[in-house]
Amino acid sequence: MELGISTFVETTPDVITGETMSHAERLREVVEEIMLADQVGLDVYGVGEHHRPDFAASSPAVVMAAAASLTSRIRLTSAVMILSSADPVRVYQDFATLDGLSGGRAEIMVGRGSFTESFPLFGCDLKDYETLFEEKLDLLMKLQTSEKVSWEGQHRPAIHNLGIYPRPVQQPLPVWIASAGSPESAVRAGALGLPFALAMIGPVHPLDFASQVKLYKEAAAHAGHDSSRLPIAAHAHGFIAADTRKAIEQFFPSTYARTNVRAAEKGLPPYHRADYDAACSFDGALYVGDPASVADKIIHLRKHVGVTRFLLHVPHGTMPHAEVMEAIRLLGTEVAPRVREEVALWEKNNL
Repeated sequence: MELGISTFVETTPDVITGETMSHAERLREVVEEIMLADQVGLDVYGVGEHHRPDFAASSPAVVMAAAASLTSRIRLTSAVMILSSADPVRVYQDFATLDGLSGGRAEIMVGRGSFTESFPLFGCDLKDYETLFEEKLDLLMKLQTSEKVSWEGQHRPAIHNLGIYPRPVQQPLPVWIASAGSPESAVRAGALGLPFALAMIGPVHPLDFASQVKLYKEAAAHAGHDSSRLPIAAHAHGFIAADTRKAIEQFFPSTYARTNVRAAEKGLPPYHRADYDAACSFDGALYVGDPASVADKIIHLRKHVGVTRFLLHVPHGTMPHAEVMEAIRLLGTEVAPRVREEVALWEKNNL
């Protein structure tokens, strides 16, 4: 069972002071967070692509490259790259470069994206939302198989026997497909035999994602892949502190503010404290609490959904850097050992 951190490199206004830190300051904080995650033995750190003023991660590969030479073992992944509006050749080159700098620790996690700012920014039409992803994923997969590539599509100029460089250390460079619960994404990932990541965000119940995992494994088996060997990740907001009440109170202000901004943007009902408290319960989608309670929720998710990797998304909105660093420390030193030990014992007796 792998454990790690994901971030969108938020730069939202501080809920206490109203001040907004610079993108540069937040980016430097994230490099420190990646270094700490590596030091405390976490397995993976993910940075998600966004193109808004309240996020500073328009180029995840560059952020992680800054940490590559400062870390030694942690895997570095996008979480996610918006492949629909990107050039797959450039994505592959960026992450092949990161793979070389990190000594073979890079991964690419791709998705269609729940934010759409990148589409007009890079000249993509939202009416092509579905076909853009399918076509560009096809090209990305071709880049995995050969140093020289020939390819034609509708949304990008053709490639005629051209070399793609640099070549990555890993062969192939790992590519994950991420989804917020789309059955079509589960089937696509399974049919291609690619690792699958589930974004358990919003008013959801984590165990409901078991149906997506079932679809994924069925599609993989039908396509001739060994579904028992395919990794499955979960990505969920959360926070860890020395005791559960402290964690809940520390994580609430920024989560409340950030969730209500998104609710207003999407035309959804306001987010209330009762919604937050329900999400912090054992059956809810927020992994907030002391190390033991967060570990127990992750173990429960492994047993009933089948995930093999868990990414704690922290912070959610701007939080004090010291609090975020402490949450990362606790995840690595207290949560991860407990989860790994109990999951290994359960797997030995049940799988």
